[in-house]
Order: sequence, then structure tokens, then C-alpha cells
Amino acid sequence: MMIFRVVLVLLLALAYPAANASAEHRLGGGVNYWVMLDDLDDDFDDKGLSYLVSYQYWAGLIGVELDVELLPDRLDETAIAPQAYLLIGKGIYAGAGIGIINSDGDFADKPFFALKAGVNLELLPSTYVDISANYRFSDKEDLDDKNKNIDTDTVFLGAAFRFAL
Repeated sequence: MMIFRVVLVLLLALAYPAANASAEHRLGGGVNYWVMLDDLDDDFDDKGLSYLVSYQYWAGLIGVELDVELLPDRLDETAIAPQAYLLIGKGIYAGAGIGIINSDGDFADKPFFALKAGVNLELLPSTYVDISANYRFSDKEDLDDKNKNIDTDTVFLGAAFRFAL
């Protein structure tokens, strides 16, 4: 329920008119390579690729990013991870965020938290490439088919292409 409150506050902030004339909306997609920090046994893949649809809103040095990420074969299940970030910077930025994992139709009991840093480069007018690193951490995750909890702290390296609207 906490994630929905955070997303609601972010959406309300986007609806508020920007005081800065350089406010910009960006929409795009990308790919991440992820690696879990704990070495899991051979039953699970602890690294892989994920795909995301991304929206950013920038007003001066403050940005908001909303993503929906598809993680195929994450712990032998397909997962979807909606997430939201508050970013500070311009070309080089850093921020923090929150998200939640939905695996095979069930949401996790607790959200994950994330730290993100990256570089937004304007390739062409209104066309951006975003290269970023992301560290996600959460409490232990329960697995339905195992009697143990695992640490799912994960590092993501990725790139996204966005177009200004």
C-alpha cells in the first residue's frame, strides 16, 4: 500500500504546473543487465536482462522517473516491477526510489528501495540516451517453493532511450 501512496504523491507533483519554463516530459524504453549480490545455488539464475518502459519529468534540477520493468526468468519466474524515483541533477544525476515486485500475479509483501546514478546525454534535439547504475535492496524474499529466505540485493546497469514530448 505504501508504494501506491508514493506513486500518488509523485503523480500529483507532476500535475502541479512547473514554475520552470524548461520543464520537460520524456518517454522511452530500455534494457538493464542485473546481477544479484548473493551467490545463489545452481537452481536459480542470479543474473539476467530486464526490459523497461520509462517516463521522466524534469523541471530544472529535479526529476521524477516512473518505470515498469519486465524481468523474465527472475528466480525462475517472470516478474514485473513498477517503480518510482526522485532524481536530482541535470546531465549527471543521482536519486532514490521505491518499487515492488509482482511475480506470477502476486505482489511481494514488502517494497524494494533503490539508489540510482546516471548520465542523461542529448543525442539529437529532444532525443536522449540515459546510461545508469542502480542498486536495489529489500528485506529477505520468501520463495513459494523453498523453505528459506534469500537476500535479493541486486545491481543493475542499463541504458534507456527517451524522446521529449
